[in-house]
Amino acid sequence: MGITSIAKLVFRLRQRDLEQHFTRPEELQARVLRRLLKECSQTQYGEERGVSSGDSYDTFRSRVGVNTYEELKGYIDRMRHGEKDVLWPGRVKWYAKSSGTTNDKSKFIPVSREGLQDIHYAGGTDVVVWYLQNNPKSRLFDGRALILGGSHSPNYNVAGSLVGDLSAILIENINPLVNLVRVPDKKTALISDFEEKREKIARQCLNANVTNLSGVPSWMMSVLTRVMELSGKQHLEEVWPNLEVFFHGGIAFTPYRKAYEQLITKPDMHYMETYNASEGFFGIQNDPADPAMMLMLDYGVYYEFAPMEAVDDSGQLKDESLVVPLSGVEVGKNYAMIISTSCGLWRYMIGDTVRFTSVRPYKFIITGRTKSFINAFGEELIVDNAERGLQYACQQTGAEVREYTAAPVFRAEGVTPHHQWLIEFSREPADLNAFASILDRRLQELNSDYEAKRYKDINMIRLQIVKARKGLFDEWLKSKGKLGGQHKVPRLANTRKHIEELIQINELTN
Repeated sequence: MGITSIAKLVFRLRQRDLEQHFTRPEELQARVLRRLLKECSQTQYGEERGVSSGDSYDTFRSRVGVNTYEELKGYIDRMRHGEKDVLWPGRVKWYAKSSGTTNDKSKFIPVSREGLQDIHYAGGTDVVVWYLQNNPKSRLFDGRALILGGSHSPNYNVAGSLVGDLSAILIENINPLVNLVRVPDKKTALISDFEEKREKIARQCLNANVTNLSGVPSWMMSVLTRVMELSGKQHLEEVWPNLEVFFHGGIAFTPYRKAYEQLITKPDMHYMETYNASEGFFGIQNDPADPAMMLMLDYGVYYEFAPMEAVDDSGQLKDESLVVPLSGVEVGKNYAMIISTSCGLWRYMIGDTVRFTSVRPYKFIITGRTKSFINAFGEELIVDNAERGLQYACQQTGAEVREYTAAPVFRAEGVTPHHQWLIEFSREPADLNAFASILDRRLQELNSDYEAKRYKDINMIRLQIVKARKGLFDEWLKSKGKLGGQHKVPRLANTRKHIEELIQINELTN
């Protein structure tokens, strides 16, 4: 009996548990809330707000307001300095470094021991459970899993406490048995220099029997490109004939699908989306024929949802009375997601927006962010980064910007991913190329994820600026019937729809 056959027997009990997501979803969430409130009542945060283990949902929401990172930052910083029982009982020694906010280059999300087990590892397990259920002939564990990870570093001077990418935290704490079926080795997986890591991963994996891939599409493609260069082969299945699935998440897969299908041409290759973030593991694509993901309801996460009419243009909640628990959501409506977790995030507004495609089971798709952003390659560039970057570039060059928009340029033959900025200047810089370099460097200083993706031009090259003629943006808004009033030019977008329309008009009139 092969390892995969044994795994299927082990996972069979969990398959039965997962059926409750179809039959008793609200009950699953009620259990999670009871468990979380018991823990919250034992923290300084919970005591300050009078949280009790027996509170109802209505009492809980009346005592604990919706939080952004700024509201919890002071508590998290105390935890990072070694203080215990702050947002979660005991000491939390792991912190997932995520993209920044208006005031900081990076966020540091606490990852408790309980959160590792009942959120992050639980999600990873269920991905495999559902995949094996959908693919009974799978030989997943009869080969190796290529799992990409980040790196970590010491947290202040607190003994045993570390900060880093969530993936590095997961690799550092994973069950040693998993290392028997994964590549690369742990030491290589945690190398901080991506160029060195990519080379070593490609060489370690070249002659391995890789059956499955896990990671962010942009980073994984970079590694696979190097594997192809070393192998001299045309398609990836010539290197790894038993490759059968790519478990992907972190950023939208749509822009990368064509490139992957050109690289992997075997007809039985599978792609399975997950919704995992530094803050938690939330969704799994349980049906390969349905792009919507199942909301995972029995982990250490309690969900609430704010309809978009309750959120202002800056992504802040303006009407908390409209927030609803899971039972209050409607199909087809956009919601900002709010979570309470076993990592000590209490009624935390994560910044993502979702739309439910069904209830019972609760299935959803990710629709974007609560504010303008670009996250095509994992860079999570927000408007505040853009505004501050432009302000600095203008100060350095004497330029003045009237209007702008920016969007990603995706990977294609001869094209490395980058951001394209269309800028209408009221005073042009003497050297547009120098302006672009200054802006790009400043964005790296402001945003750690953008900085990481720009590292040595491996995953993203320097941004490109296209100069817009005077009046272009007004003309475009007028064509949409949106000139004047409260209508605004979309500053950042994750698609090229707006910028392509603007560039077309710009080229026609130049």
